Amino acid sequence: MSPLSSPAFKPCPCGSRTPYAGCCAPRLSGERPAETPEALMRSRYTAYVLQDAAYLLATWHPRTRPTELRLGHTDWLGLTVRRAVGDTVSFTARFQEGGQRRALRERSTFVQGGGRWLYLEGVEG
Repeated sequence: MSPLSSPAFKPCPCGSRTPYAGCCAPRLSGERPAETPEALMRSRYTAYVLQDAAYLLATWHPRTRPTELRLGHTDWLGLTVRRAVGDTVSFTARFQEGGQRRALRERSTFVQGGGRWLYLEGVEG
């Protein structure tokens, strides 16, 4: 495999148009925390794409975090950030499940805890 065909050089699933290695990979590995709510939301989307339940749970606020997270057979197709202001990020995540294409529109709220951003909750819409 050539270095340029490595997953690290492929575009990040979050839609940032930058290579995965310089975008969400350092966040998912724990090397670098997300600097903003939008960066955390993008890295969490990437974690759903990669089925990284441990990262999703670790970046979820303890007050709203589920005790376990089962990731199903979802094909994530793309992410569009509609608006990111303060601690709130509105986005559309497109996916395919059971042969049907769908879209999740959500407004997510994030809070800082222990010097890092955490996902608190999301409201569809």
